[in-house]
Amino acid sequence: MAIVVGGEALVDLVPHAAGQLRAHPGGGPYNTARTLGRLDQDVHYLGCLSDDGFGAQLRAQLEQDGVRLDTSVATTKPTTLALVDLDADGAASYRFYTQETSAPALTPEAALAALPTQVDFLHVGTLGLVMEPIASALQAVVEAVADRALIMVDPNCRPTFIADRDAYRASLDNTLRHAHVVKVSGDDLEYLSPGVGMAEAARALGVPVALVTLGGDGALIVTPDGEVQVDAPKITVVDTIGAGDAFGGGFLTYWARSGLSRDALQDAEAVRAATRFACVVAARTCERAGASPPRLSDLDGDL
Repeated sequence: MAIVVGGEALVDLVPHAAGQLRAHPGGGPYNTARTLGRLDQDVHYLGCLSDDGFGAQLRAQLEQDGVRLDTSVATTKPTTLALVDLDADGAASYRFYTQETSAPALTPEAALAALPTQVDFLHVGTLGLVMEPIASALQAVVEAVADRALIMVDPNCRPTFIADRDAYRASLDNTLRHAHVVKVSGDDLEYLSPGVGMAEAARALGVPVALVTLGGDGALIVTPDGEVQVDAPKITVVDTIGAGDAFGGGFLTYWARSGLSRDALQDAEAVRAATRFACVVAARTCERAGASPPRLSDLDGDL
């Protein structure tokens, strides 16, 4: 089954010992594409990659992880950067440097031209839903495949990056109108629906299946019929960079490997099983520094 992941690729500048910064390939959708590639899925990355040195690094990592680049779009703009701050528990926060850089540069025309004929699953999200013209490009792709693909959206809201919350929410609602699965965190829900209970806020997104990630407590599946919590493995966290992105890749991997269509989202046990696997993939990512999702060979017995 063909999976397309659309959104930004960038470089995370992560603090290390002695005040040094190290460059790591990143970006939410980029990390999700890498997860799917490492889990042996037929995945295509849809986004702009610069012709600079960082762009070459991003491209090489995707190729190494088995991600197809036939849908990537070349640009001469410099690679987008994110400065990462880690707290005492390894949780990451970000400051982004995006103006006149590669990640926002994808146009609707280029995105639609790059789209493969067969798209069984589409995953979009993060900064790609905010920046222009890539936000319009991803919306065009969502609408182009809505009649045939399972669409998963990961807003991964960045409040400090969003200039107009109401405009963002309206744009996101337009995307979610076509979605079948949405992955959100508690922080996302608090930003989107301040003061509203978690399950109620997730259900208000209007998507058939909402997956609310709960960190070490696993995830909450929210559907129109109720909620079910799925536990996560107990691990020692190195950092949380890329964990939510890996979760999305894990869910789609289970769905694709099981040969399931979007109609199967009505099967509560299948959704629970896919969510359990997603929690395992996210946990294994947290055991490593940076966004380094596991390979399928690391997950013997988990599928």
